Amino acid sequence: MATSPDDIDILEKAKSALPTDYVPSDDEEYMNEQQQTYFKVLLLEWKRSIHDAAGQTLQSLQDGPIREPDLNDRASSETDWGIELRTRDRQRKLISKIDSSLRRIEEGEYGYCEITGDPIGLKRLIARPVATMTVEAQEAHERREKISRDD
Repeated sequence: MATSPDDIDILEKAKSALPTDYVPSDDEEYMNEQQQTYFKVLLLEWKRSIHDAAGQTLQSLQDGPIREPDLNDRASSETDWGIELRTRDRQRKLISKIDSSLRRIEEGEYGYCEITGDPIGLKRLIARPVATMTVEAQEAHERREKISRDD
């Protein structure tokens, strides 16, 4: 699943809300306790930010139906709402991935590829904290998916 600009914005807000200036570094032991704590706090903050955004959408929906007098304006508003609802559905699925990542931290599996067992890498995890595969394993997975779709 590709990351949407909205998801990136929410992730960046979550990163800026972290309580410390600590950023994991390649100079330290991979997935040490401090790194695990960093990613746990980041994932929890990201999840909270998504819930906040969903609450705002829900409040807007409850404020009333679309009552644009002009048909074109109404169609535009309905399209906007459709996009917003699809975004929230995508974020609902993202929350499931965040929860899975939090479980992986608790189980000591976070940061390691679920296919190869190799370290995923800090840069990838900082960019995509819910990553479960190395770049190479992800690319191979996507190639297999494309081949099966093309058949």
